[in-house]
Amino acid sequence: MIQEAFVDGDSFIHRLDPRGKIIIASFYSAIVAICDRFEALMPAIVITLTVVFFARISPKKLMKRIVIVNGFVLFLWLFLPFSTKGHAVFAAGPLVVSKEGLLYSALITLKSNIIIMTVLALIATSSIFTLGRALDRLFCPSKLVILIFFTYRYVHVIYQEYMGLAQAAKIRGFRPGNNLHTYKTYAYLVGMVLVKSHDRAERVRAAMLCRGFNGKFYDLSEFSFGQTDLWALVLMLLAVSSIAVLEWGI
Repeated sequence: MIQEAFVDGDSFIHRLDPRGKIIIASFYSAIVAICDRFEALMPAIVITLTVVFFARISPKKLMKRIVIVNGFVLFLWLFLPFSTKGHAVFAAGPLVVSKEGLLYSALITLKSNIIIMTVLALIATSSIFTLGRALDRLFCPSKLVILIFFTYRYVHVIYQEYMGLAQAAKIRGFRPGNNLHTYKTYAYLVGMVLVKSHDRAERVRAAMLCRGFNGKFYDLSEFSFGQTDLWALVLMLLAVSSIAVLEWGI
């Protein structure tokens, strides 16, 4: 399910033009992702924490999402230190922990947390529909924008279909276990969700064609890119430039 946990708010970041926030988050995340020096990532941490502070988002909700991301990053710490060649730091039989593996894992962890916090502070503070409209104004492909709209609108409907089928199976005495019957039941369940989703998609398509849909959503609202948005964009671009200088010395 798609939750908009950070949309409600009246902070400085919430009021920024979503087009500017998308541009800032894209360039900033791209630069951080290709950085390979801790010297360049240290100021990036300060910049990201400053953005999070001005966004005034719930620390509890923020930490919940950071923990989820770091749950995947944890697997890197289980494999990279042992599989990366370099100077041995610790050895236990055939298992050798290398310094390069530890640094590489720390680098990926740092970059992942910086990017996710930046995206949450800038992108997640705007609604899905607002972001879709902003992408359309930034000349993104119209099919991509429509796909975003429909995914957000109907993922909840598909989830309700799944819950209804799961409840029906439970009423009929189904209890999941580690056996062939359970695997077959879940296979049938997924198959029925796909069939019901296809049928609903056909009905929605027919309804929209009857209403004259031609593949484009017409939006009469306009965004306002003011002086505050300009200053925020300039400051973030300067921050990105400083990180690039520290990384490549240009």
